[in-house]
Amino acid sequence: MSKIAILTDSNSGITQEEGKKLGIYVVPMPFMIDEKEYFEDINLSQDKFYDLLKSDVDVKTSQPSPESLMNIWDNLLSDYDEIVYIPMSSGLSSSCSSAYTFSQEEKYEDKVFVVDNQRISVTQRQSALDALEMANKGMSASEIRDKLTEVKFESSIYIMLDTLYYLKKGGRITPAAAALGTLLRLKPVLTIQGEKLDAFAKARTSNQGKSIMINAIKKDIEERFGGVDAHDVHLEMAYTFDKESMEEFKKEVEEAFPGYDINVDPLSLSVACHIGPGALAVACSRKVHV
Repeated sequence: MSKIAILTDSNSGITQEEGKKLGIYVVPMPFMIDEKEYFEDINLSQDKFYDLLKSDVDVKTSQPSPESLMNIWDNLLSDYDEIVYIPMSSGLSSSCSSAYTFSQEEKYEDKVFVVDNQRISVTQRQSALDALEMANKGMSASEIRDKLTEVKFESSIYIMLDTLYYLKKGGRITPAAAALGTLLRLKPVLTIQGEKLDAFAKARTSNQGKSIMINAIKKDIEERFGGVDAHDVHLEMAYTFDKESMEEFKKEVEEAFPGYDINVDPLSLSVACHIGPGALAVACSRKVHV
C-alpha cells in the first residue's frame, strides 16, 4: 500500500500547529502588504493581519512560488510515495492551476495529484480531513483525487458582511453602491457554491442576515442533498476577527440544527482581505462515503 501525504494550504484554516496534530501538511499562503511579503501562520497571524488591515494598508493575495511549492513536494516525497494536494478553489485563485501544471512535470507525474474541488476555508479543511480518512482506508492518491472531484459541488458557504468598505476598496462594487449600502445599513450576504464568491441576498439587519443564512443551509440540505441529516452533512462556521459575535451566532445555528457537531474556524485571510472584519459565515458539505 502506498504511503500518501495529504497537503493543503493555509486557506483551509488549518494552522501549522493543527496540521501537525492532524497529520496534514499545510502550505503557507503568501501576502503582499505594502510591498512586503508575509506568509500566513508563519510571520502573519490573524491578529497581525487585522491590525495591518485597520491601518488601511495595500493588501494583495499571492500564490506560492514554484520553487517553494516544489520544495515542499520534494521533501514530502522523500518520506511518502504519493501526495494529494488540495489547494484553494481554482475560481478564487490561479494557484490551483499553477500547481496542476507543475504536477505534470516528469518527476511528479503519478506522484503528485492536485485536487481542484472548488473549496475554500472550512469546506476546504473538511476536504483535507476526508482525504486523510480515505488514505487511512487504503485508497490511492488518484482515487482520493477522483472522489473529491466527484463531490466538489456538494458544499456551500454563506457569508454576511459587516461592512462594504473592503469590497469597494478592492473594486468589486462601485463607490456609489457602497455608499448607498452604508447609508441604508445593508448587510450583504455572499455565497460560495463552486467557483466564485457571488452576491446572494441583502439584509436590513444582522438578525435578518443570520436568518437568511440559516434558511439557505436548510434549503441546501433539503433540496441539494435530498433531506439528509447530521449523519450525512458536515456543518461548519467561520468568522473574521469578531469571535464574540460568532459565539452568539453559533448558539442560534445549534438551535436550528440540533444534533450537529459544528466546527468553527476563522475565515481564510485570502477571503477576509476582500470582505474585512466582522463577517459571519455558515457552511455545509455533504459527507463523503467510500
